[in-house]
Amino acid sequence: MTLKPLADRVLILAEKEQEEKTAGGLVLASKNPAGVPLKGTVVACGEGKFATDGTRIPMQVKVGDKVLLNPNAGQKLKTNGEEYTLVYETEILAITE
Repeated sequence: MTLKPLADRVLILAEKEQEEKTAGGLVLASKNPAGVPLKGTVVACGEGKFATDGTRIPMQVKVGDKVLLNPNAGQKLKTNGEEYTLVYETEILAITE
C-alpha cells in the first residue's frame, strides 16, 4: 500500500529504539521518558496547505529530513511491518541532522 499525505500532512518513519540487554541476555523494556521527543525520517509529504488568498504555502520539510516530534503527535499507522506516524507539519518540533 502506498500512502500519499494530503495538504500539510507528513508521513514519518519512526526510528527503532535499540534493545537494551543485560549481561545475561535479558531484553529490558524500552525507556522513553515523558517529554522526550521521538526521532524519525520523513518518507512522504503533502503539497502544502492553501492560504486564505488561494496561494499554496510550501512545505518546510522534505522527504529524507530527520525530524523530532512529540511522542503523542499524529496518528500511528502500521503497514508492511513498519510503524509510521502521520502528522500535520506544525506538529513537527525540529529538523535535525
